[in-house]
Parts: sequence; structure tokens; C-alpha cells
Amino acid sequence: MICEVAHVGPAACATMGVMSETPPQTPPAPLHLVLGDEELLVERAVRAVIADVGAADPKVEVRRLRAAEATPADLDAALSPSLFAEARVLVLEAAHEAGKDASATIADHAASLAEGIVLVVQHAGGVRNKALGDALRAAGAEVVRCEWPTRPWERRRKAPEFVRAEVRRAGGRIGAEAVEALVDAVGTDLRELAAAAGQLVADSAGSVDAETVRRFHRGRADASGFAVADKVVAGDRAGALEALRWALTTGVAPVLVADALAGAMRSLVKVAAAGRGDPSRLAGTVGLPPGKIRETQRHLRSWPPRAVAEAVEAAAEANADVKGAATDPGYALERAVLRMCAARG
Repeated sequence: MICEVAHVGPAACATMGVMSETPPQTPPAPLHLVLGDEELLVERAVRAVIADVGAADPKVEVRRLRAAEATPADLDAALSPSLFAEARVLVLEAAHEAGKDASATIADHAASLAEGIVLVVQHAGGVRNKALGDALRAAGAEVVRCEWPTRPWERRRKAPEFVRAEVRRAGGRIGAEAVEALVDAVGTDLRELAAAAGQLVADSAGSVDAETVRRFHRGRADASGFAVADKVVAGDRAGALEALRWALTTGVAPVLVADALAGAMRSLVKVAAAGRGDPSRLAGTVGLPPGKIRETQRHLRSWPPRAVAEAVEAAAEANADVKGAATDPGYALERAVLRMCAARG
């Protein structure tokens, strides 16, 4: 059984990146349900609850239990009031793994928590032990969602929003082009994005631009799948092949390269469909930063509709190949790059 006991002070803890379904309460609510399995967001949500309780009582006791390893007796002991009703926070981790008896005990206590007890239940979401999550909601739990997409293209779509929030959280400012450059360079892992955003704010006096991002992350940016896609869109056949081989050599997953190629083709299609309007006015409709729209409009002069259609088909086949349809994902990606560059002519 994992159990951690600690005491916290009144320091505040920001929770940028998590989404609460219910408005914050003062004093802190006694019951919290943290939904999702993205570790960084879950940690922040839990720390925020502990900080809120600690602000009211700096001597609050914090305990952590792993649900799968906690017996009903363990839970009864952890959730029973102390002699003098001192404040206590119990963080119950991975509640979706709790057994039937433990789940029933958690639900029983949640319906009527003892004075001074704050219960934080972390549940991965989904259907596993969904009944416990429903019981906690019914008991009035304050719900915080800590989910992050699993599909690479969805993560890539949401990553810029997270970066902007992280930079604001660190007290800085960042432009749209710099956001795209950072995601291209670092990827979509939240811990790495958070660390990079914080470091860039600290190293740039709070104002982060694209040149600063490229200067600090040039090596990683050159190895990303998006570097391959950018070379393809620009018609740089040799550069695209070189970037592809370097990306695969440095450990970039083939599926990420395939998703980057597909994303680049989607951008071409979106911008082509939107016409040649002002990028600033098209940004809201197309869903891309003005700078990216302007660059794509420039590239579209070399991409006739038939070439775009051929490249979209090649990107779709590459996605299927790297996900099991081909025996050699690297060769499949190289073939797709050659086909897409040939289509552009």
C-alpha cells in the first residue's frame, strides 16, 4: 500500500491546464473528483486542493493511498475523524482500480465525510469502475477534468492552447508563430512543454518570440515530424528526405511523422478552400495562426488542386502504413515523401 503523510503550508498552487466542472468554493469543498490520467494535470489539481486546505489550516495532514492496495479497514482508518477534528486531506489514487468492497467503503464515506476531512479521489475516467465516479458525483463532489487526447493529431491541435496557458502562468507573453515553433520543436508531451515554456519565459524577460524558440530548440525542431512536413510543402525533396532520416534516427515515432504530413495536407486544403483573403480575418475560420495561413497561401501557388489531392492520398496511405499496414514504416514514410514531392512537381 502506498501511503504518504505530509504537512503543507499556505502557499498557493496554480492549476492552469485543468478544467473544473463546478465553480471554486470557499472554504474548500470536502469532496473532490479528479477525472483523467494525464499525470501533470492530475498532480496540479491535487496540489491545488491541498494548497487551498493548507491556506485555511497550515497544519493540515496529507495522506495518500493507492486504491487497489487499500482495504476497507485502511479506508475507514484514514477517513475517521481525529480526536480534535484536525484538518486532513486524503488523496485516493487510481480509484478506477479499487475493488468492489473498497469502492463501497469510499462511496459510503463520501456521502457523509467527517468534519475536517477532505477527500480527493483520482479516477482515470472511462468505463472502468464508472459506478464509483457516478456515486461521488451524486455525493456532490467538485469535479476537475484532467484529460489529454491520446490521438497524436488531437494532441497536436490542443498543444498550442496549453503552451499559451503555460506562458501566461509563468508571467510571460508569446505570439502565435512562437507557439507553433515551440510545439514543433518540443512535441506534445505536457511536462516537456511546461518545462520549455517556463524556461523560455525566464530566459527572455517574459516576451517569447519565434526566434527565441528556434535559438533554444534548434536541434529538436530539426528532428521533428513537422520539419519533414514543412520541407514537403515547400517542395524541398532532398531536405524532406534528410529531415525524415534524421527524425527516425533520433527516435521520432513514425506515427508522429505520418500525422505531421497529414496535418500539413489538411492545412493546405483548409487554406485553399478559404480563398485568398486576409490571413488575420481568415484565422478564426481556418483555425490556424495568421502567419501560418500567410505561409500556406504562398506555398499553394505551387500546389494545383490535383497535386493536393494526390498528396492527401499519399499522406492517408502513410498513416495506414505506419499503423500496421506496412512491414517497414520508415520505408513507407520515405515512399510517401517522394510521392508527395513528385505530386507538387
